[in-house]
Amino acid sequence: MLCGRKDLVRVSNTPGKTQSLNFFLVNDKYYMVDMPGYGFARVSQEERKKWKRMIDNYCLKREQLVNTFVLVDARHEPQKIDIDFIKTLGGWQTPFAVVFTKADKVKSEQLKANRALFEKYLLSDWETLPPIFVTSSEDQTGKQELLDYMEKCYNAYVIPPKKKDEELAKNKKPAGENNKRE
Repeated sequence: MLCGRKDLVRVSNTPGKTQSLNFFLVNDKYYMVDMPGYGFARVSQEERKKWKRMIDNYCLKREQLVNTFVLVDARHEPQKIDIDFIKTLGGWQTPFAVVFTKADKVKSEQLKANRALFEKYLLSDWETLPPIFVTSSEDQTGKQELLDYMEKCYNAYVIPPKKKDEELAKNKKPAGENNKRE
């Protein structure tokens, strides 16, 4: 959905299709990384442990990691495994956002109820909620909001606020000079 290409990644109705880290260069600026899920794949316990080590190492050691998106199926009430993973990210102080997927496959009332319940679980541990997005690859719900957020994260990482102020001051022209933008 985010890249506008159906053939970019392999998808399946059976969880566990993604089994490694897959890197996608977006707009020649930043990478989006698709990781294996932490949930319902029908794989051996040894394979699950391997995925967990890979995910943990990536989230903990990747210095360039700007944000992690936790994909949650909007059709279901909060799952313990989702809440546990989010608590782990919080403990690691890894920036993250929650992305409800498949919003087109659930009635509006149920989506609102599932989201409210999810938020209630999160607020039992935190004072503020992380960014939350509701998306659907079928009807493109939430696509632009998510892309805008990604761009905001990228800009904050590339040009930290202090540097932005320094750049503005350096490029500011003295009063009376032509201040046209180039």
